[in-house]
Amino acid sequence: MEWTLAGLFLLSAILLTISLLKLNRTAKEEHKQIDLIHISTMKEINALQESIRNMELDMEVLTKDAGIKHSAQEKLLKREVLDLYRRNYSIESIAEMKQVTENEIEQLLAPFQEVKDEGRAAANEN
Repeated sequence: MEWTLAGLFLLSAILLTISLLKLNRTAKEEHKQIDLIHISTMKEINALQESIRNMELDMEVLTKDAGIKHSAQEKLLKREVLDLYRRNYSIESIAEMKQVTENEIEQLLAPFQEVKDEGRAAANEN
């Protein structure tokens, strides 16, 4: 009976050691996977930051080439108005939100609005 208990105790110690080793191996593999995901995420973030930096530089070059000078507030207003317009807000609602006249909003959006094909409408009327 003593030998049986000693054998069972020894067997349980061996099984505990094996399970701890497997757990340690599994934890290392999970840690490697997390590191790989972190590295790929950081690469994507760096690529996005580089793209943003390039876009900002391109925009600055185009602005200087065109000779356009706007204050930070004017740039912000144009950006917000264009964003609202692209999200299908009406000119009236944009003017109300930004507390400017509809005419000012139309002037800001004029370069960005699509040209309507009025010739087709006139041809269809006849």
